[in-house]
Parts: sequence; structure tokens; C-alpha cells
Amino acid sequence: VQPAVQGRCWQPRSCAADVTLLNSLGRVSKLKGETVVVKYGGHAMSNDELADGFAKDIALLQGLGMKPVVVHGGGPQIGKMLEKLEIPSNFVNGLRVTDAATMQVAEMVLAGSINKKIASSICAAGGRALGLTGRDDNLVSATQKDPELGLVGEPGLVRADRLQALLDTGVIPVIAPIAAGEDGQAFNLNADTMAGAVAGALRAHTLLLLTDVKGVLNSAGELLPNLSLAQSNGLIEDGTASGGMIPKLQNAMQAVEAGVGSAVIMDGRVPHCTLIHFFGEAAVGTAIAADL
Repeated sequence: VQPAVQGRCWQPRSCAADVTLLNSLGRVSKLKGETVVVKYGGHAMSNDELADGFAKDIALLQGLGMKPVVVHGGGPQIGKMLEKLEIPSNFVNGLRVTDAATMQVAEMVLAGSINKKIASSICAAGGRALGLTGRDDNLVSATQKDPELGLVGEPGLVRADRLQALLDTGVIPVIAPIAAGEDGQAFNLNADTMAGAVAGALRAHTLLLLTDVKGVLNSAGELLPNLSLAQSNGLIEDGTASGGMIPKLQNAMQAVEAGVGSAVIMDGRVPHCTLIHFFGEAAVGTAIAADL
């Protein structure tokens, strides 16, 4: 006869569940104090349910002793605001040209509504977060990427000591991809590139790149859960990786070469993907490391 516990029949615990729990607890211990940079964008940011879950997950990572840094995008939101203000957009090779008017809107959207919403959502979930741009305290400098693209920049110097000071006081930096050139001119940066530069400067344990794809796929369309730098480069050279996956892979590789432990191209459409990556048993993306 099974013993009753509060009116219910006792059920034996699953040994597999115990092993999973113990594995997760072991990972929590190993990750305590480690820096994790998360590039946040795409569907994960535009879907309210996923956005709420993301904020809670980042707050939980902080509560478990990790040191998260969030770098976010906002291209679609910029496009919508430009349309609303009837500011025309020009494109060169599929890339939006950022003139002075477009830059003003980009900074308003990225550093204003989006940045503060993310930071406040993390705080509401129990974390401590501060919304910033690369221009604040000269955290990130920038150089012009291509004169034809206008005020589109590439990250230069990242002042890791200033970001580290925030992390050491228990604050999550939430960074909009805006940075200034030597003369103070604001530039709009690609969020993936900005996140990679920040992760490299901090020598982060992990860079998580939340995207709208499953990860890196092989020629049969199957997810590749782990890749070395050499394997990643091989996928680009043989054409297996193509289109928008090439810059994603290149950015992940550059971060690893700069000292990041691993860079993960992951499916941000999966609820709680960040937690699943660190504490789950199934892959939710492709992890790139120096060697396997």
C-alpha cells in the first residue's frame, strides 16, 4: 500500500530527474561569478510573453550569482518610427543609410523607449539593471564603417573596467548599440557586433546571440550543437553557411578569438532559452568554441 501524503498517493521520484537536478545544481556552482553577455533582439524582443520571460531569466541569472550584460537591437522599431515620422529610408546593398535625421531617430528609439523598457523589466523581475549606451561615460568608441552608409559605425575601444565596476556592484548593464567617434559624433552599431566587442573586452565566459533561427545547420538542415573555430570557418568556406548566417558566425568566431569562452548562436524564439542553455539537457543553438 502506498503511503498517503496530504491526501495524495506517494509516487517514487525519478532517478533521471534526480540526476538532472544534481547536474543543474553543479552548473550553478561552476557559473557563479562568471560574466555572460547576451545580445537581445528579434522575435524574443517583439513578443510580449517572450520579453517578460527574458527579463525574469536575466534577473534569475543574476540571483544565481552570474554577471549578465545585455546588449539589445531595435532595427524594426527604428524602421516603424521613421515611417511614422515620414522620414525616407535609403539603402545601399540592402543596408539602411543612416543620415543625421535617421541617427536622431535611431538614438531616440534605441536609447529611449527600448533601452529603458528592458532595464525596468529586469528590475521589476527582481534584478538590478541600468540602461546605457556606448556614449555614456565613453563606454564604447566607434569608427565609421563605410562613408556610403553614413553614421553606421564599428566598435572600437570598449572600456571594460567601467563595465566591470558596474558588474562588481551588482548592476546589470543594459546597453543600446550607440557609440561615439573621436569628435563625439554618434554612430549606430550592429547589435551583434557590439555584443561581441563587449564580450571580448570583458573576457566573458559566454556570449549568447539570440536570433530568429535554430542555430547553425549542416547541409541536411540538422542543428549542429557544437563547432570549433576551424569547423565554423569550414562551413563558411564550403558554402554550408550562407546569407545572414555568415556574419553571425564571423561575429561569434571573433568573440571567441578575443577570449570569450564560447559564443552561442541560439533560437531566441524558444521560451527561457538562456536558462535552457546553461541548465537544461537539450541544445537550443550552436555553441562555438576555440576547440571541442
